Parts: sequence; structure tokens; C-alpha cells
Amino acid sequence: MKTNRRQFLFTTSLIGFGWILNKAGFLFGHQSSLHYSEETISNSVMDSNFGDQFPYSLPKLPYAYDALEPFIDKQTMEIHHTKHHQAYVNNLNKALENQSFKNAPLVELFKKVSTLDKAIRNNGGGHYNHTLFWQMLKSNKENKENLPSQKLIEVLNKHFGSFENFKKEFSEKALKLFGSGWCWLVKDNKNTLKIVTTPNQDNPLMDVVDEKDRGFPLLGIDVWEHAYYLKYQNRRAEYIENFWKIINWEFVENRLS
Repeated sequence: MKTNRRQFLFTTSLIGFGWILNKAGFLFGHQSSLHYSEETISNSVMDSNFGDQFPYSLPKLPYAYDALEPFIDKQTMEIHHTKHHQAYVNNLNKALENQSFKNAPLVELFKKVSTLDKAIRNNGGGHYNHTLFWQMLKSNKENKENLPSQKLIEVLNKHFGSFENFKKEFSEKALKLFGSGWCWLVKDNKNTLKIVTTPNQDNPLMDVVDEKDRGFPLLGIDVWEHAYYLKYQNRRAEYIENFWKIINWEFVENRLS
């Protein structure tokens, strides 16, 4: 099959970049080289909680639209999922439709996303981030105390001094993020946990993110206004405070493992 110059440069740059990342240990244990063309794609799986592939589709929520009430209302969840997330899926498919690397795992493309069309970056990030976000939440209609397991608390204590320190730092960074974006708890390639923020639909797997902020996302909060405006209007702090009541800590701990 004939390979044009643009495809050749993209393929060889991915291979070279993959070799560097493997040497740096950033592939989290995956050792095969990055290798894309019309005929061959990487079979690597970097995130078992994101198994979607081209053509991408809107995932079903693991709960009803009203399951997160009273902390996130039914109407917000329905609009957020069926309108905003669906738009990212539609636009991502459109952006990849005529690309030779469209079948490459999305998380692999994030590593060279700076070289790709911005529509892939924005909508790929939007699809990946939201797919994880829905799984990071759980129902708590009885408003019970919602804490991580003792095992996870001990890990957070090790990296942040205490769970309360972690919670405070995470909340403050989420609150102070200017405009739209995400706040994340990530594990970097040295197994260090840290809290970082990304603008818009960027995430810590992308090469557009400062190297010191890159890592594997364990927990994230969406602080775009569409995630909370119907219930909280401009009260982002209240939205963040209530976020702690519906975190699916079991999901977070499984990702850490």
C-alpha cells in the first residue's frame, strides 16, 4: 500500500517517541514500540477503564441520571452526558474519519497529540475524560460519610501528609483553575502521586501538558461550568465540596493498583 510523506513522517515520529517513552518508563510497563500505519496498529492497552475504539460511541452511564442527586441534579447529568459528551464523540469520529491512524488506541495518540489536528486533541480529550469521570462517581442519596479505604488513605497520607491535606489541596487547585478544565490526582512514572490541573479537555496523558504534570489519571473533577451551573450557578466551591460525597473511591483504588 502506498504511503504518502505525511503518513510516513507521522509513523516514524510515533515509533521514535514510543522508544523514548519506553526508555523513560512512561508506558507504565508496556514494552512494545509504537507502530502505526494503515495496516498495523498498536495493540497496547494503557487504560482498562477506557476500552472504546473507532468509531467511538457514547458509553452508558453506570447509574441513572438522577442517581447522584442531591449533589448533581438529574437535568445536569442528562444534558452533560447526552449533549456535551455526545458532541465530543461525534466530533472525534469526524476528525479521525479520513486519518490512516484512526484505529490507533486513543490513549496512544495523546502522546503525540501536539502534532495532530486540534479537533482530535479537544474531542479525544473530551471523550476520554468524561468516560472516566462517570465511573469516578457513585450514588450517595443517604448522604453518608464517603471516605477511601484505609489502604488508600495510607497511600494518600504518604504523599500528602494526611487525607485532609490531600482533600484541601485538590479542592483549592480545582477552585482556582481559571476558566474551564479539570483537576486530577495522577500517578507519575516514579509512582509519585500529585495533583495537577489541565485546561479545556486536556489530560495528563497528553504531550501538550507540562512534563512535570504528566501521569496516569486516578481521579478527576470536571470544572467546566456545564458540569454544575444548573444547580450551583457560579458557586464552584459548593460543587467541589459536594463532589467529595459522591467519589467512587473503589474505582480510584483499582486504578492505583
